[in-house]
Amino acid sequence: MKVADMKKHPTVVRYYESSAQSATLDNETLDYEWIRELCLEAGADDVGVISIERSELDDQRDDILSAFPHAKTMISFVAKMNREPIRTPARSLANIEFHHTGDKVAETAHHIVSALEARGIRALNAAMGFPMEMDKFPGKAWVVSLKPVAVAAGLGHMGIHRNVIHPKFGNFILLGAVMIDARVNKEDRPIDYNPCLECKLCVSACPVGAIGADGQFNFSSCATHNYREFMGGFGDFMETVVDSKNFKEFRNEVPATETASWWQSLSFGANYKAAYCLSVCPAGDDVIGPFLKDRKGFLNDILKPLQAKEETIYVTPGSDAEAYVMKRFPHKTVKRVGNGLRPNTIRLLITLMPHAFQPKQATGLNSTYHFTFTGDERRQTTFDIRDNKLQIRDGFHGKPDIRITVDSKTWLKIVGKEKNVAAALLTRKLRIKGNPKLLMNFEKCFA
Repeated sequence: MKVADMKKHPTVVRYYESSAQSATLDNETLDYEWIRELCLEAGADDVGVISIERSELDDQRDDILSAFPHAKTMISFVAKMNREPIRTPARSLANIEFHHTGDKVAETAHHIVSALEARGIRALNAAMGFPMEMDKFPGKAWVVSLKPVAVAAGLGHMGIHRNVIHPKFGNFILLGAVMIDARVNKEDRPIDYNPCLECKLCVSACPVGAIGADGQFNFSSCATHNYREFMGGFGDFMETVVDSKNFKEFRNEVPATETASWWQSLSFGANYKAAYCLSVCPAGDDVIGPFLKDRKGFLNDILKPLQAKEETIYVTPGSDAEAYVMKRFPHKTVKRVGNGLRPNTIRLLITLMPHAFQPKQATGLNSTYHFTFTGDERRQTTFDIRDNKLQIRDGFHGKPDIRITVDSKTWLKIVGKEKNVAAALLTRKLRIKGNPKLLMNFEKCFA
């Protein structure tokens, strides 16, 4: 169609007739109360608004703008969950509540975007959980980190269990977010207190000891068990299938109950194995009453059934979690598995190492490691392990107790258990200057 003819097309005519209104909308500043009411009518239980320029978004602004270059404002909202389903030891019932509320978040976000689009405002809703950009796994596969956005928007603060606690609804919430191509005439700020009571019930409930009484958090312990039927766990399960010589060997490794659980997750949505930290949390105006009225009854009704439950706990071999379960919950069955956190670049490996660090395995180890990575990825990195803590710095710092020079691809294979240290030493892909035991101790510190 020629340009002259196109101008006469009914669609084009209608567009130009409404162009004046569109120009007004392009520069519109939205009313905060209108936005809030829109979200509440769409199904949100609470709403917060922040500008994309806020400092709290500095570390994820590029990712947000990559997905939606027009973003000017972030709308954060919560959907509350029913508490009793989350508290029951029957995890099937808890997961129904997780999935149902997750669907509500998605539906609410969809309605918000539809309403804004009908008004001529571009908007994009972030995923509550899955699906994610799995081509980036095991790196950052999500577009928006919903927790820091919610905190910045005044919807709560992170508890020591690393979940956002809403001042009214407690941690019985799921989070959603919408990016919009418009300014809002008011924005929210973080609340001036943390609803977390630091009662440490989440510490007592966690079956793998991922939540430390001192505030430390062991990500890999949590991910290996609670997220067993999600991303990394599925990869490990499939490797078990492939590695099994026959049906009998597979059945010895994977009991029928576990196969059935995998089928259920794949059919109806991946199921959390625990999330007990949410179950026992008494924080929040609507939640705290029973805890204050009868603490002993609260513990007997909610905490102790989760602790007493006989169940399989998934751990990586030699991890802090394995030792914790065997000591703290001897009636629970320990199963050694992989967690699927296998980075394919040195950059990603170093990013993930703090999350895989096992403080208890580092007991007594006070050493400085100088790593020189060669080959495809050239990099010099210092690892300091002291007082059960890990510090990573680019370049060489301090006097090393051991120097390691290794081909980058070779080291990734060693980390992925595809190659052993001895073979790498023989081929000169790995060279050590210092006590080899220090390298062995280094490997034990990471799950």
